[in-house]
Amino acid sequence: MNKQIGSVLAFLICLTSCDMRNTQETFTLFVGTYTDGNSEGIYSYTFNAESGQLTNKTVAAATDNPSFLKISPNNEYLYAVNETNIFEGENGSVTAFKIDDGQLKALNTVSSFGAHPCHIGISDDGAMVAVSNYTGGNLSVFKTDVNGNLKTPQVIDHTQLDSTKISHVHSALFSKGKLFVADLGLDMLSIYPFLDRGVDAAEAEFLPFPEKAGPRHFVFGREDSMLYVINELNSTIAVFKRTDEGAFNLLETKSTLADDFEGDSYCADIRLSSDGKFLYGSNRGENTIVIFAVDQTTGKISLIGREDVRGDWPRNFNIDPSGSFLLVANQRSNNITVYKRDKDNGTLTFAHEFELPSPVCLEFLE
Repeated sequence: MNKQIGSVLAFLICLTSCDMRNTQETFTLFVGTYTDGNSEGIYSYTFNAESGQLTNKTVAAATDNPSFLKISPNNEYLYAVNETNIFEGENGSVTAFKIDDGQLKALNTVSSFGAHPCHIGISDDGAMVAVSNYTGGNLSVFKTDVNGNLKTPQVIDHTQLDSTKISHVHSALFSKGKLFVADLGLDMLSIYPFLDRGVDAAEAEFLPFPEKAGPRHFVFGREDSMLYVINELNSTIAVFKRTDEGAFNLLETKSTLADDFEGDSYCADIRLSSDGKFLYGSNRGENTIVIFAVDQTTGKISLIGREDVRGDWPRNFNIDPSGSFLLVANQRSNNITVYKRDKDNGTLTFAHEFELPSPVCLEFLE
């Protein structure tokens, strides 16, 4: 009898563990698009982290030009820009959604207070949402309420910072009590300290870049002691190290393009693997994902190689939560390509291709 009970218990434990494993093998993927063609808005898929397959395609939300998406730290809300200039005058807008069983329920839509919003950054506690307005040349920092709704923002104007250049605010991230903002048009990062659930624009610091570098997106590494910035216009990645005093020193700048590439190319996105060992960037024109190894002592990067995206104009790309695959949104060729990622050497191997109109942003629900 005891032997039978033991066998039943062993079976139940195995069944439970198998169920847990299967649950962990799939993730919901949200895809932001441009809707001036055949796209209907934000799409959702089920991503299988064992096979790399995308299934269960649905329209999660019908909305205009949701070109950038960001999920809140507690995984309860998704925020999407509507990259237009026709909302309440000449502004774009931002929509807050409640995530409900893989689908999106709209909470509120508010003005971004600038034209063509293109990026969203969220503070670690989810209390602040920073929206970059590319054409508007400004940044809107929203507060959120307990239900995830967006409240009236603090607007930080970059148009007055330089009289000779045109501001194009492109991305913003929170780090160690400060808000970092990349301005592609002004060739600089602005660094704002927090102030009463907002930011202190009067105490800004500035990190300059070479003329026409075009800092676009950036990531932090090694507990935010390293800063990696991808420059759209001169196709480079700049590597900075944070000092004990909080300043950033430039260590090196590396090209993202092959030495024999001829033609125009513009960088888009940048990602660091979760273990901090590999850095990836997308090239629009060369149409590749460039791969770098990260020195675990110095933080510097060395070229491993590049992978053809099998499409045209790779915008945003992302590494799935398991770290096993890298997915690329190819805007102009209307496809998402999936690559198996070697976790030991960082290289990519093509696995799958899926058609979708004008995909530009990939966001996993973990």
